[in-house]
Amino acid sequence: MRHLYLHVPFCPTLCPYCDFHVVRRGPGLVERYLERLAAEAAELHARRPGELTTLYLGGGTPSYLRDRELERLFAALPWPLAPGAEVTLEANPGTLSPARLEQLRSLGVNRISLGVQSFQDPVLARLGRAHKGRGALRAAEEALAAGFRVSLDLILGLPVQDVAADLETAAALGVGHVSAYTLQVEAGTPFALAGLEPDPDREAEAFELAREVLGRAGLARYEVSNFARPGEEARHNLAYWRMAEWGGLGPAASAHFHTPAGPGVAERRTNPPLPRWAAGEPPLREVIGPLEHAKESLMMGLRLREGVDLAGLARRSGLAELGRVLAPAAERLAAGGLLERARARLRPTEAGLDRLHAALLPLWEALEAAYPSDGAS
Repeated sequence: MRHLYLHVPFCPTLCPYCDFHVVRRGPGLVERYLERLAAEAAELHARRPGELTTLYLGGGTPSYLRDRELERLFAALPWPLAPGAEVTLEANPGTLSPARLEQLRSLGVNRISLGVQSFQDPVLARLGRAHKGRGALRAAEEALAAGFRVSLDLILGLPVQDVAADLETAAALGVGHVSAYTLQVEAGTPFALAGLEPDPDREAEAFELAREVLGRAGLARYEVSNFARPGEEARHNLAYWRMAEWGGLGPAASAHFHTPAGPGVAERRTNPPLPRWAAGEPPLREVIGPLEHAKESLMMGLRLREGVDLAGLARRSGLAELGRVLAPAAERLAAGGLLERARARLRPTEAGLDRLHAALLPLWEALEAAYPSDGAS
């Protein structure tokens, strides 16, 4: 295990579009969280020791924790970091300051994922964000000045948003990474209950503009929603998209482990929500068989411009004829401009990244026709 995700569920505000596992602070709640986290980390380390090459603290808002709480959180992690390890912490602009950034550096954080969403006050108000555009600019500038690698999160294609202005502002800051998303209205969120519906045409125009503006600034699209300067790609997220092993700590966190000696190809573990997790309830365990692993690997790998190594996937899944099975569908998708074939690798084109479902579905259908259900559970 070279990669670890740690979920911090606490947030100062609950945004109306968010469907992540987030909660407000409550009396004694953070204390119980930190105690359970230390126990869970010790249990996982006993099974999966070794150095970490990436550590990602997500949420929620990890930077919302107080100074002593952050120190306790990092002290609870027994894994050493490999030389040059990437340590990312998600932060909201209002929770950062020069003093907080100095503390984060002392704890080993070297990359900040900043939840800006927009630099425009009317858009931020519509999204229920607590910060203003000026605060987002200040936080990004201070993090860069303090020596952090900085990634900005932006939501594109929103009503009343000047998309070009947001993208130009992000590019002018000189950050190394931008995650540019369209608004997903998830069931059960306040936005969904209010009947808000995304505008696909507006979103498509926004993404085309993102490719143009960010590309001019040297940030290439390397994943469906992510742009980076060379060498600034999110190494932790690449582990997900490449279906590596990773551990998960905290409520609702997930883990993915290879099981070469077990009944399946891999195992997924998903922690329960905070109250049950804090009480010690174990994670839900799912065995992932060869067919399901192959389908998931295609779904994740084709999000990346680098694509999927079919020979490697055949070895991992044990589906020796996988390349032959996929060849007819891959050829049709290549003729349609959605995929490129290079030896044993399938890569999405720009059109394929934009229409990932259309590129993926024929490949899945070919696998399901060739291989019986593997009984993943």
